[in-house]
Amino acid sequence: MPATPSADPEVAVPPPPARRRGTLLVVDDEEGARLSLRVIFKDEYDLLLAPDGPTAIELAQKNKVDVAVCDIRMGGMSGIEVLERLKYVDPAIEVVMITAFETTDTIRQALRLRACDYLNKPFDVATIRAAVAGAMQRRRLESEIHGDAEKFQAALAELQDLKIEEQIAHTRGDIYASIIHDINGPLTVVSGFVQLINQRVGNAARMEVEDLEFMKDRLKVVTRQVTNCIEISRRYLGFLRRQSDEAPRVGVNQLLSDLDHLLRVHPSLHRNQYNVRPLAADLGVKINGTDLIQILLNLTVNAFQCSPHGCQVDIAGEVLPEPLELTAFKDSPGERLLNVENFANAAPLVRLSVRDTGPGIPPEILPKIFQPYFTTKGPRQGTGLGLNIVQRLIKEAGGALHVRTRVGEGTTFTIYLPAAPLAK
Repeated sequence: MPATPSADPEVAVPPPPARRRGTLLVVDDEEGARLSLRVIFKDEYDLLLAPDGPTAIELAQKNKVDVAVCDIRMGGMSGIEVLERLKYVDPAIEVVMITAFETTDTIRQALRLRACDYLNKPFDVATIRAAVAGAMQRRRLESEIHGDAEKFQAALAELQDLKIEEQIAHTRGDIYASIIHDINGPLTVVSGFVQLINQRVGNAARMEVEDLEFMKDRLKVVTRQVTNCIEISRRYLGFLRRQSDEAPRVGVNQLLSDLDHLLRVHPSLHRNQYNVRPLAADLGVKINGTDLIQILLNLTVNAFQCSPHGCQVDIAGEVLPEPLELTAFKDSPGERLLNVENFANAAPLVRLSVRDTGPGIPPEILPKIFQPYFTTKGPRQGTGLGLNIVQRLIKEAGGALHVRTRVGEGTTFTIYLPAAPLAK
């Protein structure tokens, strides 16, 4: 049987953290009453003494007060006024009211302002001790509950952020898988043509003019396909490396073309039709290219899934030479404008819209659609994070998002992003 390990006298065990003594504020214009309460409570709490209301308020503003004992009848500011002001400074302060002139009106006022106790003068030591101890206990419990609630909310927010990051990473994985597929196409052509060239060269004792022409023709194709691979890889490596203050190297129209490739093979396309209309004159936008593809992909797939019968979805781009007139946008049961406070509303802007001919969004649902985990789909059809991710990415880019919907007519999501000239 193993021996019980003995305590190591040199290993210092840290003592548990000492509990903070509560702070008691005594407010009374009679010096004798203040000193009496000081004698009673000086060994239990940190004491603050105030001879009048203004001093009490100043002390409460400069110190963390847990409980106040306040006389009702004082010269100048009354105890009821002090109670009201203390609750304004810190609603969690517990206040015990004391008076020698009790009236129904003062009791009613004190209770309305959430005084925790009401004592009549003269009172004995046991009564005032019990009243202050009870008030301190309530204050501690409320602080613990509030602290636990804050920790829970922080943990919930952290979990939510992890889920959203996971969903963003998942979607980006799909995008990059499509990119690899796009690269594999040209590489397959390159591989096949290289094999043909090797066979032609390997089987020939000497090169004829016809052989040279064959090789030149195939090498042109190989060069073109290799260039395609390089452009695709550079584009997406640039998205990973590019800082927000650098000029974009890929235009909106190229991103719309990449989106088109993703949508052609997307499983949600079934029974839906879509059309992509690029900008009349290509331009860059101040947003990571993959983020913009993800935004448009989420919105389009959402439109694909809005009706079991399928619908028409139109994705269109346009350059706006003037800033938006934000006063023209009014939130209503069928419209909302998001991220106005962070919107970099300076010309030129790029407007990208995703419009569907689906059933529209009911007015009672519209305010909820950007909340995390909110979904009207079945449990296996969505995570409820798509639109929340869209809002987050647009906000990070200094853009704005507008949604307009009509039940029975369809929905249009419109993104406004700061434009930028393309890097040369």
